[in-house]
Parts: sequence; structure tokens; C-alpha cells
Amino acid sequence: MTRPVSSHVFPRSFTTDYVLIRRAQGVYLYTEDDRQILDGSSGAAVVSLGHGHARIAERLHAQASEVAFTHGFAYVTRPLMELSARLAAYAGDPRARVLFASGGSEATETALKLARVWQLARGLPAKHRIVSRSVSYHGATLGALSMTGLLGRRRDFEPLLQQFPRAATAYCYRCPFGLDPARCDVQCAADIDRTILEQGAANIAAVILEPVIGASAPGVAAPPDYMARVAETCRRHDVLLIADEVMSGAGRTGRFFAMEHWGVKPDITVVSKSLSSGYAPLAAVIVSGRIADGLQEAGARFVHGFTYSGNPLSAAVGLEVLDVLEEENLIDHAARMGERLRSRLDELRQLPAVGDVRGLGLLLGVELVADRDTRAPFPPERGVAERVRRAALDQGLSIYPGTGSADGTRGDHILIAPPFIITESQVDELAEKLARALARVQADLTAPAAAVPSN
Repeated sequence: MTRPVSSHVFPRSFTTDYVLIRRAQGVYLYTEDDRQILDGSSGAAVVSLGHGHARIAERLHAQASEVAFTHGFAYVTRPLMELSARLAAYAGDPRARVLFASGGSEATETALKLARVWQLARGLPAKHRIVSRSVSYHGATLGALSMTGLLGRRRDFEPLLQQFPRAATAYCYRCPFGLDPARCDVQCAADIDRTILEQGAANIAAVILEPVIGASAPGVAAPPDYMARVAETCRRHDVLLIADEVMSGAGRTGRFFAMEHWGVKPDITVVSKSLSSGYAPLAAVIVSGRIADGLQEAGARFVHGFTYSGNPLSAAVGLEVLDVLEEENLIDHAARMGERLRSRLDELRQLPAVGDVRGLGLLLGVELVADRDTRAPFPPERGVAERVRRAALDQGLSIYPGTGSADGTRGDHILIAPPFIITESQVDELAEKLARALARVQADLTAPAAAVPSN
């Protein structure tokens, strides 16, 4: 099933045995020897419409035959204009403007720079710092990584990064204040206010957060009053609110934007991954009408962009994805399948290593712990999340493992985010394969600890 990576491919990890995928269809991947693997994470919460979608392939071919590329310095195309209008409509803001990029890291970096340009346009040059949260991941570029709280992603690059301030994360399972979520008065929201005051509101340009956390603590969602309180704090301190919906947006949580669950409209929304279902590199930065109008009135110039930003091929794919989502009612379907999958994953709580199961729609997470009573994480050297990934692969299931949710380096978890097209029987298949994989790892954990290389 595995083979050494070609000597000319630079891998993400030199210790991983990579699986050669020959083809993919629907919710399944197929290896070179035609072994079937259920894609339980849509790659990295990307392939919303599933693999091998004929309509997307046809749209790609048609657009490539018409015009595949123009550069944004002087040109615009119909697909780009239409996709911008559709996204503004989803945002419920007829004056919104949309910038495009090739992926989530580019898009969050764009949002960072936009926040800076907005404050400069208003004559507030001191406002340049971005408040993010302690458990977060916003991308791999240096600006995006500067906004990231997850220590494991930052550690090697610390000398290159901006040292932006961090506030506590709304993470009830691991409440940073040790409080009972039922009686905590949402101290995690108050901590955003405290952080801004501590740093000086005159120095803060924006707050960035993931409505439902992705890679750093999969499935963690805020309590009911949190988002409204954070939005009010941002308004009071004249700070922009940026919603990083790279992973949660475009329908994955059962709403087009995850922020809709709380009824809050950010100043800037970043969406990627499911927006193109992986068929072309695409991300969108949706700028509210208030900000876009203000920049226009100030005559601001945004000196920023990427070669493939707003290319018509990616825009055409995005349009086709939206068409399929709407015509097949797949966002509602994702919500229903998410409820079923969440219910099946809750059955995993009988295993001692399963500490928490959480999430919205088809953005779900399972947190693994050494002690369920104390919620103590496993030592990193035991490589528990990676063990689960390998055990799941042996069962014919692909999942997305991660670490660091407990304190930046400790804390094992897995992301479960299958394509929106998953059926009830496939939900059950996913849950059963994951249960077998976890049971096997649970048994192994009673043996003497052995180091497992992590990715």
C-alpha cells in the first residue's frame, strides 16, 4: 500500500510512508493496487463535493478553453465578477467587496494587510497589531503564522515572526480559567477585551478568530454569547473583527458561514477549502461594505496581490461548486449527516482515551487523553494521534491527526470532516472503522510506551 516517496519529491515529513493514490471517486480514495480508503477528512476539510465530480471537471475544461488566466493588475473576467456577487449575497451585504487568493494562508495574510490599510486610511497608523487566540492556526506564511497561537506550528520560525498578542480561546473542555462553562460568564470573551486594554486599543488593528476551530483543536465552537460579546468589544475599541472561515466556511458546519450560528457579521471573512472543493486553488476575502466604502472614499490603494489571485479558472470552479451546493441542497445535507456522525462518534466516549467529541455539521473533532478524569494529555513522544491515523488507514479510513491542543505541544486530536455528499451508510462505515482503529490503539497504549514519529 505504501512506497518510498520519489527522491525528487520534497515530503512534509521524511519519516512518513506515503500512500500512492491512483484515483478517487465520491468519498473514496483508491491506491495503486485499488485498495479503497474512505476519505474521512476530505483531505484537510477541502473536498466538499467529493472526488471525481463530473460537473466540476466539465466546468474546468470549458473555462480553460475560453480563458484560463488574466492578471488582476488590469483585467477582470465574468466568472470573477459573478463569484464576487454570489459571495456578497451569502454574506448578506450588498456593498461587500471580495478579494481572491489561492489558499487560506494567502487569504488570512491578505486580511491582516487589509486591516492595516484600513487603519492607515483613517489616519491611525499606530493601529497595527492583531489579537488572535492562544489555541489557533491561521496559516503557514509569516504573517499568518504570526497570528497563529499553536506553539508547535510556530516554534522553528519564532525569530521571523511578529509577536502579536494572544487572548484566551473559547475552549470549554479545557477552560483556560478553570471555570464551569454553565457559570463562567463567558470569561474567554472578556479576555479579548482585557487583551485589547492591556495592549492599548490605539495599537490594535483587528481581532482574528476561527468560529469553529480547525487544525489546532478540531471542532471547538464558542458558547452561545461569545461571538456577540466579542463583536461588541471590537466595535467599542474601534477594532476590526476578522472571521477565519478557511475551514469552517462554504457550508461545512451546516450553514454557509459558521458565524451564522451566532448571528454575527464580521468586518472581514476569509473562506477557502470547501469553496472550490479542491478542484482549483481558491480563497476569498470578503470585505464588508462599511470597510470597502471607507477605503474607496479615502482613496486607499492596496499594494498587495498574488500571481494567481482572481484567475478565471478558479473562479469558474467556485461558481460551479456554489451551483451544486444550492441545487443539491448539500449544506442542509451536511447538517443532517453531521448530526448523525456526531451521534455515532459520541459512542466512542466508552473508550478511556476519548476525552471529548465536538463540532458543528461536518467539522468534528475527537480529543484523546491519557486520563479522562483529569483530562491530562498523552506525552508527545507516544505519538497517539499518529498511531490512530495509521490504525485508521489499516481499516481503510483516512483521518487528519494533530497535536498541541492542550498546551501548544501536548494534546492529541483527530479531525473528522468528510465530503458533504456522504450518505448515512457511509457515515456508519466511517464511525465503525474509526472505532476499530481507536480500540486497537487503546489496547496498544497499555503496552510499554514506544516513540512514534510525528508528522
